Amino acid sequence: MQLIFEKGRPGRKGANLPKCDVPEKPLQELIPARYLRSEPAGLPELSEPEVLRHFINLSRNNYGIDLGFYPLGSCSMKHNPRVHELIAAMPGFSAVHPLQPVELAQGALRLMFELGEHLKEIGGMAGVTLQPAAGAHGELAGMMMIRAYHRERGDTRTKVLIPDSAHGTNPASAALAGYRTEEVKSNAHGTVDLDDLKKKATSECAALMLTNPNTLGLFEKDIVEIKRILDDVGALLYMDGANLNALVGLIRPGDMGFDVVHFNLHKTFTTPHGGGGPGAGPVGVSERLLPYLPVPTVEKSADGRYSLKHDLPRSIGRLSTFYGNFGIMVRAYAYIRTMGAEGLKAVSENAVINANYMMAKLKDLLPLAYQGPCMHEFVLTGKPLLKETGVHTRDVAKRIIDFGFHPPTVYFPLVVDEAIMIEPTETETKETLDAFCDALAQIVKECRENPEHVITAPHTTPVGKLDETKAVKELNIKWIPPRGEG
Repeated sequence: MQLIFEKGRPGRKGANLPKCDVPEKPLQELIPARYLRSEPAGLPELSEPEVLRHFINLSRNNYGIDLGFYPLGSCSMKHNPRVHELIAAMPGFSAVHPLQPVELAQGALRLMFELGEHLKEIGGMAGVTLQPAAGAHGELAGMMMIRAYHRERGDTRTKVLIPDSAHGTNPASAALAGYRTEEVKSNAHGTVDLDDLKKKATSECAALMLTNPNTLGLFEKDIVEIKRILDDVGALLYMDGANLNALVGLIRPGDMGFDVVHFNLHKTFTTPHGGGGPGAGPVGVSERLLPYLPVPTVEKSADGRYSLKHDLPRSIGRLSTFYGNFGIMVRAYAYIRTMGAEGLKAVSENAVINANYMMAKLKDLLPLAYQGPCMHEFVLTGKPLLKETGVHTRDVAKRIIDFGFHPPTVYFPLVVDEAIMIEPTETETKETLDAFCDALAQIVKECRENPEHVITAPHTTPVGKLDETKAVKELNIKWIPPRGEG
């Protein structure tokens, strides 16, 4: 084989390309023999329609928010507006290079700066970093700043307090930041037990990591007293922002006394959720933690130009190779600008209304874990149903799939036996909420009349009920033929 590029051809008229000779050699000389096949690859012979149908049918087995309702407690599975996807795909955003000179990335930097300002206002915080690539990454960043704050004062505190209803990432993040964790009990109302907190809030305590509203969907009404208890021992107050969808526009974490809050852009600001990323977990801080923000920070000068500032000697350092997941920031920024202050407030109000509507419809079907109005989510318990029928909460969750809904969160928080946590979000209609409540009522009826039918669910999926315990211990990822195919 010989390729010769002669003057003027190929290429545009008048191209003067150099001559390029590529000598022909046998494959055996170009590729070592041990890498060559001894026989043709056994690839299937398929037509284009067959290939197309195969992948379309696979896609039909996926479940997403575009197909149905996700009552997934503590995860705020919100609709992701398509217009935000179009905006994020605009060449000025999608084609920006992380090493591009700041002079050529002013639009991107302006968006980042303004997003940070919006989050500061929403959270009532003094400063924000957009760098963390997930909520848990934001937790770690917050705990690292708390550690830097104490160390600079020569204060080597050793423990972080975690409520017993907390998200599992909280103790993990605290431990990764070098702290041991100590659990704070819930009281009879499902909120922080102040007496237990007072006993455990000692001079060894660096911070309390608190979700408000908490994972039971309850607002911590004693938050001012909680803050006072921590201040008395010089500890800081961290807010897990996973449940912020109930608060935006109504109340600000900074006004409650929080020193740190992380924002889950995928839970509260409509960016894509799940699949391991990309994500974003910006962190807001109070005035006393400003010096420890990660570098670089996005700054705006008096002449309106934007830059990345690296000269922060007390910073905890860089969290990401570059700045973070910019495309996610674009989507969140578009959401905030689209909704405006009143729109964001309406979102929170509707999320709370939807949750309380469902709770009122279901509380006589399955008992509430804790009485009283909820915020954006609530927790039922299937313990009496298990005792009466022998049907576990996990069986009920599997049966819900047959009705076309994604299962709610189950067995969490751990303080509730046979927990069923339900969060509708503001984007669901009354008709959808009613349909889910009707489905759950039908399943509870089946538990009493035909429990085996619930225990063996789901019945409409390509793959039936799996042995989850065995699957965890003996992970074996392979193709399982759908029912009826072997």
